[in-house]
Amino acid sequence: VDRHFTGTPSRVGGIGMALIADETLRRHRAAFEDDTGQLDPGGEYQYRAQGEHHNWNPMTIAKLQHATRGDSYPTFKEFSRLANDETRRQSTLRGLLDFVERDPIALDQVEPTSRITRRFCTGAMSFGSLSAEAHETLAVAMNRLGGRSNSGEGGEDPARFGTDRNSSIKQVASARFGVTAEYLVSATELQIKIAQGAKPGEGGQLPGHKVDAIIARTRHSVPGVTLISPPPHHDIYSIEDLAQLIYDLKSIAPHAAVSVKLVAEAGVGTVAAGVAKARADLILISGDSGGTGASPLSSIMRAGSPWELGLAETQQTLVLNGLRGRVRLQTDGQLKTGRDVVVAAMLGADEFGFATAPLIVQGCVMMRKCHLNTCPVGIATQDPELRARFAGQPEHVVNYFFFVAEEVREILARLGFRSLDDVVGRSDLLRALPVAGNPKAKTLELDSMLHLAMPAAMTLVDRVERRHVRPRRLRPSAVGRMNARLLELAKPALENNERVTSSLGITNADRAVGATLSGEIARRYGNTGLAEDTVSFRFTGSAGQSFGAFAARGLSLELEGEANDYVGKGLSGGRLIVRHPRAAQFIPDQTVLIGNTALYGATSGEAYIAGIAGERFAVRNSGATAVVEGVGDHGCEYMTGGIVVVLGRVGRNFGAGMSGGLAFVLDEFGELDQSCNKGLVDLVHVADFGERDLLRRLVEQHWRATGSARAKRELGQWDRTLKHFLVVVPREYRLVAELGKREAGTGTLELRRG
Repeated sequence: VDRHFTGTPSRVGGIGMALIADETLRRHRAAFEDDTGQLDPGGEYQYRAQGEHHNWNPMTIAKLQHATRGDSYPTFKEFSRLANDETRRQSTLRGLLDFVERDPIALDQVEPTSRITRRFCTGAMSFGSLSAEAHETLAVAMNRLGGRSNSGEGGEDPARFGTDRNSSIKQVASARFGVTAEYLVSATELQIKIAQGAKPGEGGQLPGHKVDAIIARTRHSVPGVTLISPPPHHDIYSIEDLAQLIYDLKSIAPHAAVSVKLVAEAGVGTVAAGVAKARADLILISGDSGGTGASPLSSIMRAGSPWELGLAETQQTLVLNGLRGRVRLQTDGQLKTGRDVVVAAMLGADEFGFATAPLIVQGCVMMRKCHLNTCPVGIATQDPELRARFAGQPEHVVNYFFFVAEEVREILARLGFRSLDDVVGRSDLLRALPVAGNPKAKTLELDSMLHLAMPAAMTLVDRVERRHVRPRRLRPSAVGRMNARLLELAKPALENNERVTSSLGITNADRAVGATLSGEIARRYGNTGLAEDTVSFRFTGSAGQSFGAFAARGLSLELEGEANDYVGKGLSGGRLIVRHPRAAQFIPDQTVLIGNTALYGATSGEAYIAGIAGERFAVRNSGATAVVEGVGDHGCEYMTGGIVVVLGRVGRNFGAGMSGGLAFVLDEFGELDQSCNKGLVDLVHVADFGERDLLRRLVEQHWRATGSARAKRELGQWDRTLKHFLVVVPREYRLVAELGKREAGTGTLELRRG
């Protein structure tokens, strides 16, 4: 590695040039010296009887399904023996480890299964990649267990909130799909997805043929249009950005824990230390195996790193920096048995995520057809005929997790421990197994992975008995003073639907203003919210970050001054107005009035900005209407819905990845053709596209709301202004619209409004 891949981390050693040469010569002999005429069956992607070893194979799948459907623990133990056999053990790092034997205790002295199952979660598999039946069955099962199911980044049908079908963990992925105020307050844990362990560096992708009307409504998009979840998360460019997002989420849902999903890559320990300092409650270290529901085949091989490495590094780094007590740790990546759980605990995990195994329990037979929408057992498909074949039951999933927990109890009893807490972080209880018959496995060096980190001047007895590195119990988040004040002022509206108005000063220390009140509106009234302008607050000054984040319907926030980044992040039906100070000496439409990443992930509502916005304006907007007088680079990127009017210049890369919605741009200087990323969009003159009445109405609303001199000037010369307006229209959206027009006799506008 040092010689040929200089600078690449190599944490567990590995093979050298002699073994590489030997493998190359063996492949050559197989190709040219074999007289049998039989080709190698392969089997990397699809299981082949004589091909590559698969940990999920017909025998393990059948045993697990028989065990969980027949409620047979002895059959589960047969599955466990198959899953942990020698071949499988040499295909994972945890398989090369064994427990250090100790004096056993009686099984009845070990904590009950009901306490262990509370540590179990299902992985982030989206509604859309999975069928509604499969997704909801997992939620019901985990709620019965006291564990937690994960919504994934595809949003969730609001009809599930508050029922036994509600997913306790709501993935935010900053603000991907369907992230509304109601969605956020219905969670007990909000998970920020930085990346995906099974395919780091790639975003999620839901093919258009899996996006039916229900999925599109849930994700605030258009049926039939491919949905891309890009890997760079545009409101997290630094650890400070992450800290702000954590603050935003704790502001709107003070009762919920906030977790951050990281990838088990080299250096993740340093990132995790920053996440702990950013006040996250839980860190998930996601491993390289898995990736279900919509992953193309090219995304499931030779990507990512084993969770064992990432988890061990994270545990060691947090302990050495005195941060382990601030957070809980979770890991996932093809956990199957109680043995996997105990090994993960000893390497540092407090909680454990399962994804593929629960799908197997529901009936998955590993056909590798997830991305094609042709899953024959109704799990990873939206086809109604295939969904009708779904045979999974919550009871099956419950059985599986109780079996895993019971096996955990047996291992703990054998090792002499009464609870999982007693072994968390105890890597000294693991030892490397001698490897026979596998020259490649023999080259691995696992000492660094098994290193037991301890803070300075702390003995092992201190660590075990005083538990200085155990995470503290979670407490409700503190609400900022401004948000607490708004909540108090709005009580008449919340309780009696009375109209409330107030004027207040604001400073840049006031962050996420309006988020807590929006969360309370959503908790009481759902996405319907309150009547328009029921609660109106007027602020004067310089607003801190995330002004109006997740603003709910019925809430209007007006700012005379300027605002920092993230204005209107996740806007959920509220109205935001930002205008220049009345005594300002600058020209508003030539001045940046709000910062970067405004309206990121907005789902509905209105925003009127009488000035220029920074970069990444309205990224992943999926339903909000906005008028602004100029934007920086990357405006309207990955939009799936909504309308944006720009009365001025736009920066480069405008409209990249845009698959829905419309953007009207006043292109006075003929620059849009160069500034726009036309990979997925077309530029159409407003005279050819229509919608002139809609455009004028929005500019008039902008003028009335902000008193914008620019809007007044353009309205005064409207015929001339219209000649310079271009419409940015997603190409795929237009194709779907044309198909709808032919089939239903409706035009483009009718389909969009529908």
